[in-house]
Amino acid sequence: MNSKNQTGPASTNVHVNGLRFAFYGRTSTTRHQDRVSSQGWQRDMADELVAGHGQVATAYFDAGTSRRIPWRQRPQAAQLMTTASSPESVIDAIVIGEYERAFTGTQFATLYTWCTRHGLQLWLPETGGPVDLANRDHRALLSLLATQSQREVLRARHRVLATMRNQTIQQGRYLGGRPPYGYRLVDAGPHPNPVDARWGRRLQRLAPDPRTAPHVAWMFRQRLAGHSVASIARHLNERRVPCPSSADPDRNRHRTRRTWTLRTVAVIPANPRYTGRQTWNRRATDNSGPASTPALSAKVAHPALVTEQDFVAAQQIRATRPATDGRTRRFALAGLIHCGVCDRRLDSHWNHGRPTYRCRHGHTSTQRAGQPRPKTLYIREDHLVDEISIRLGDEGNDCHTTPELDPPRHRRVAAALRDSRKIIVYDHAGWRLQEIDSS
Repeated sequence: MNSKNQTGPASTNVHVNGLRFAFYGRTSTTRHQDRVSSQGWQRDMADELVAGHGQVATAYFDAGTSRRIPWRQRPQAAQLMTTASSPESVIDAIVIGEYERAFTGTQFATLYTWCTRHGLQLWLPETGGPVDLANRDHRALLSLLATQSQREVLRARHRVLATMRNQTIQQGRYLGGRPPYGYRLVDAGPHPNPVDARWGRRLQRLAPDPRTAPHVAWMFRQRLAGHSVASIARHLNERRVPCPSSADPDRNRHRTRRTWTLRTVAVIPANPRYTGRQTWNRRATDNSGPASTPALSAKVAHPALVTEQDFVAAQQIRATRPATDGRTRRFALAGLIHCGVCDRRLDSHWNHGRPTYRCRHGHTSTQRAGQPRPKTLYIREDHLVDEISIRLGDEGNDCHTTPELDPPRHRRVAAALRDSRKIIVYDHAGWRLQEIDSS
């Protein structure tokens, strides 16, 4: 084979005595692995195996392809199967450079069945020749190889995830991906691994983007003032503020680059990176172990665009809505009262000209009223504020109830709760204050 051909199958021009083999090999990445070296040693293993039995007539090598991908979805493996199964095929057998490079899970059994159906032999270095599943020793060996291959995948995955989680929590390291809107990437010095540092690799960190950071701070101020996500998006579009895909088109080629949307605005106040702490794996879909769960750095890793106190407060905000008479109905304790029965946040509810809160435990008008459910919780804001203000005052908060302070008392109570990171847990037996779970 011409060793310079690294892009696909290559054929020999010499006369083949014995079996005509198709070689297959694979490497996971092209960035961290030398394809020439990887293909070279796998090909050497195959040539040594088939020596005296035939020669490799054609070769296929997948680079940058995970072993977890089925053969039919690997470019070179799929081409090999197509060529070998065609009526004009001159291939008698397939030889693999190394089992763990080619297979995981049930992939070998699938390919072996396919080879048997097309009259092809399947050779492995581990079996010293063609695989014969009628041979008890071969079956035991292949079962062991399949287990080892799967174990290697799981161990490598666990090590990588655990390392990334630790680097986020303990070091606050930036681990890649698009920087959030409002930040840009700057140099953070040489890589801590001496070998990587000698190769010139350097770390990066987030720094405020002077073009977009002010818009993030403005969005948080608007949210804390009670403005809705739709209102914030509308004002950004009216002011022609570039949306994330417009501000950073190179990293957002999959976006429309047009205008701010509800989704685009909503994710910004919910991103803890704006507090200066690094995050990783926030949208984890597999929480099968500690290494795969979301992580937050233990210390500040980059300049913050919002204080942690304001960030927590922004998560509790629900926008005020205008009434039919044009006046705005304000609910000072919105988001701060949780149901002690079902753990939902109580809904803000205007009743008889005053703010109240209720929890119907998930019941809506789309459900039959006769369905059994706990009794609806209901409480007036003024009654609750009277009781809580005394409790907070007893705990040392500046929230004493004097007649001249009655008008802003509701807002003072809400501010005191947020400052002390507490919520109200309410059920039919009464209410209690509870610390916000920071985990």
